[in-house]
Amino acid sequence: MKIGLLFGSFNPIHIGHLIIANYLANHTNLDKVWLVVSPQNPLKKYGDLISTYDRLEMARLATDNAENIEVSDVELKLPQPSYTIDTLTHLKEKYPQHEFALIMGSDNLISLPKWKNYKLILRDHQIYVYPRPGYENAELASHPSVTITMTPQMELSATFIRKSIAEKKNVQFFVPDAVLKFIESKSLYRR
Repeated sequence: MKIGLLFGSFNPIHIGHLIIANYLANHTNLDKVWLVVSPQNPLKKYGDLISTYDRLEMARLATDNAENIEVSDVELKLPQPSYTIDTLTHLKEKYPQHEFALIMGSDNLISLPKWKNYKLILRDHQIYVYPRPGYENAELASHPSVTITMTPQMELSATFIRKSIAEKKNVQFFVPDAVLKFIESKSLYRR
């Protein structure tokens, strides 16, 4: 089975994430997409990151009935900070019957040379890239391991959603209903 890994903090998960995962699970040669909830991205500041377990639960609620999309907590079981190459190595050892590919935005493709052991990632894994506005000309776009997809673009970010919630604005339709209920029940992202 060929599994695409979409890493993220999912703080919170929103329809943009789900559109990307759904497109790649159903419009490429991937059999499944796993949403890998990351405890902490080594290249990002901690900021207003809520509990990893709340983010994991929201991802599970969002994908409860999703076909070919699952949530993975693999990075919660690995030493921190979690580096993609270490997670890929762990998954290859744990699931030798599967082939793992990476899913990333074109913005991450540009910063890939800053990643730990990025040349090994390119050597051993296919990378599916979804477009992000303003990040069209990545040097690595023509690499044989890189596939640029036609994933629909959406200008929606978790930062926008968190800010909107803090300002008591309606975020209905930006996040799945079950996720919105969870956020409201725990008063997440309120100031």
